[in-house]
Amino acid sequence: MYKRILVAVDGSETSERALREGIALAKVHRARLRLVHVVDELTAKGETPSTPADFWNAVRKAGERILESARARAAKAGIEAETKLAEIRTFGSVMRRVSNLIVEEAGRWRADLVVIGTHGRRGMSKLLLGSVADGVVRTSATSVLLVRGAERKTRRAR
Repeated sequence: MYKRILVAVDGSETSERALREGIALAKVHRARLRLVHVVDELTAKGETPSTPADFWNAVRKAGERILESARARAAKAGIEAETKLAEIRTFGSVMRRVSNLIVEEAGRWRADLVVIGTHGRRGMSKLLLGSVADGVVRTSATSVLLVRGAERKTRRAR
């Protein structure tokens, strides 16, 4: 039985699927729910502000909107959710660093389960892009539920 479920959200459709699953599990298990969003320089979207302070303010606001939207969806389903905005302020291996922050937050919060979406990349795109979900699975001491994104068309066997 899960008592504390952490869901990583980023505003993508795959993340929305993970959120739906996390909310459903929280209802069934009467668990606490924490929604986590990580902001960083390389994945920030939107206009480029003129100063670093303006940049971080814009990035934080975008992250806060994602968290508020996710919190509202949980509330609509009857689940009260806590939110946590985490930041990465140095360039580097962002995918790996985002996963580390998610795992660290799960440990600090004593989560029983981490729910995260996965795009299911394979081959060269996985090699080049890495995977936050893969990093979480490999390094988490907490159980992890991977939620697949939209069904991809599969090739027919010849």
